Amino acid sequence: MDIRQITDRFFAAPQIDADDFTALAEAGFGLVINNRPDGEVGPDQHSETMRIAAEAAGLKYVVNPLTMETMTADRQALQRDSLAACEGKVLAYCRSGTRSTICWALAHAGDMDSDEIVNAAAQGGYDISGLKPHLDSMKSNT
Repeated sequence: MDIRQITDRFFAAPQIDADDFTALAEAGFGLVINNRPDGEVGPDQHSETMRIAAEAAGLKYVVNPLTMETMTADRQALQRDSLAACEGKVLAYCRSGTRSTICWALAHAGDMDSDEIVNAAAQGGYDISGLKPHLDSMKSNT
């Protein structure tokens, strides 16, 4: 697994496997968010298969499939609210972790400084600096 820390509680990763959930639980994760649509993966990584494996390992599991077209305010809110409701660490994954990180960034634009968001993503290896003007405009609209 290639888990990348964005904040003290939020982590992003490229696609994980069902076999990874036990290690995630042992590492202190309490929730896994699947940001990958089922159409992008094989049956062994479909959301229902992954949910069953996550719950068997004692993890909460949220399905929030994202594409650039479906990165809507309600999906951003689900990402933000799921993170807020979890007491432990949260891992969100997609193909590369980028969509998960972008969703986190957009979901927190109203309550975090855009430089802080961009720097946190960069710390995890995700360059979202091109989003900075949009993050700034979202902050000014709140």
